Amino acid sequence: MRAVFALVLMVGIGLAGFAVYMVQGYMEQRETELVAVRQKVAEAVPTVEVFAVNRAIAYGETLTREDVELIAYAEPHLPEGVFLTEEELFPEGDEELRVVTRPMEALEPVLAVKVTEPGDIAGITSLLSPGMRAFTITVDVQSGVSGFLRPGDRVDVYWTGDLRTAGQDSQNVTKLIKGSVELIAVDQTADGNRNGAAIARTVTVQVSPEDVAALAQAQATGDLSLSLVGAGDATVLGGISIDQRTLLGVVEEAAPEPEPEPVAVEEPERCYITQSRGTERIQIEIACQG
Repeated sequence: MRAVFALVLMVGIGLAGFAVYMVQGYMEQRETELVAVRQKVAEAVPTVEVFAVNRAIAYGETLTREDVELIAYAEPHLPEGVFLTEEELFPEGDEELRVVTRPMEALEPVLAVKVTEPGDIAGITSLLSPGMRAFTITVDVQSGVSGFLRPGDRVDVYWTGDLRTAGQDSQNVTKLIKGSVELIAVDQTADGNRNGAAIARTVTVQVSPEDVAALAQAQATGDLSLSLVGAGDATVLGGISIDQRTLLGVVEEAAPEPEPEPVAVEEPERCYITQSRGTERIQIEIACQG
């Protein structure tokens, strides 16, 4: 009986020790996991709540309270012009709302550059950056890139016309006037979300006042053509100019050098005397007296 009791006691002690060992292992694992979680929390990027649209919104739509919600955004990468409070986004309440000037996708933060001021309409003036001006260029299917231009695209503007220089005949020249110009409207629409190609008659670009004068002069004295710039292309173009001779590879021959004029050789002075021999007169050369 005592032997059975002793055996049971030893088995119980063994089981208790094993249970203690398992509990210690579990607690150590939990402690390790807790330390890892605390480390991840410490390394996490801080976030801030900003207003974003909760659905895809097109150009010209009015932005209401039902169209926005707060989302967490990484604070170190916060874009300029976000709205952090409802008072910033809707300062006049529901009486004067903002209008969307650039399309936005669902959960995209609302930026000041993509909406108008409260109560303003979505016109061209709301798309102009400070100090910039709008200038309209007349185009056709050829100069307007076959109708593939949309608001928000960037284009290079080329001028083709007759160039007259002093002392030379006029020659047809194509020259880059302005590179990487932003389109803010095509015909009478500033909606950059329209699909398909449409043959435009005019495009409106955003340029500085100095560029307005250059484009106006270029459009009045020749033809303007547009070249579409690829998305993300930040290439800065230098002066580009080509005339017909350069295009065809014609090399002008150098004008022949004029022949030198003959140098007059001064003959020495000669003196004569005349003598008569009967009816005959004879001239005899004598030395000239200085």
